[in-house]
Amino acid sequence: MDIEEIIYSIYRLPAGSMETLKSYITEHEYARGRILIKVNRIEESIFFIKTGIARAFATKGDKEITFWFGKEGDTLVSMSSFVEGKPGYEDIELLEDAQLYEIKSSDLQSLFIQDIHIANWGRKFAETELMKAERRLISLQFGTATERYKELLENNPSLIQRVPLGHIASYLGITQVSLSRIRSEIK
Repeated sequence: MDIEEIIYSIYRLPAGSMETLKSYITEHEYARGRILIKVNRIEESIFFIKTGIARAFATKGDKEITFWFGKEGDTLVSMSSFVEGKPGYEDIELLEDAQLYEIKSSDLQSLFIQDIHIANWGRKFAETELMKAERRLISLQFGTATERYKELLENNPSLIQRVPLGHIASYLGITQVSLSRIRSEIK
């Protein structure tokens, strides 16, 4: 996805504001396996995925718990760093070679002050991220593992092809054995 599509998917900006925002965005390529955002660190950038896939995870003891996947058009951000200026609680790893757009958080914060349209875009961005987190929490609290898997299939079928099953099982809060059982029951 190009950067204009990603920005417009959040909130439609007037042409001048779009050009201003784009002038602060750079494009980078990173290899699969890179930890782009690191736990306990204040992240100074926000990334948008042009191509590739990523996961956010936390480590508890010797276990990694995947709680989010991102693909083309999604944002890679440590909300703790972006909103509060505090170290993040997550690692974000690239699961494929990726092309990413980057903007420095400090630049974006300055643009919020300078341009009301970009400020409104930022508000819509934060609201969108909040709603994603809320839907995920509700799914974990009220959905069965089978329901969560079916929801993943319905909303993000390409993830099943692109992400290792161990990460998917972790995301669903189940073991790989349970995931295999659920997959065989659904087929």
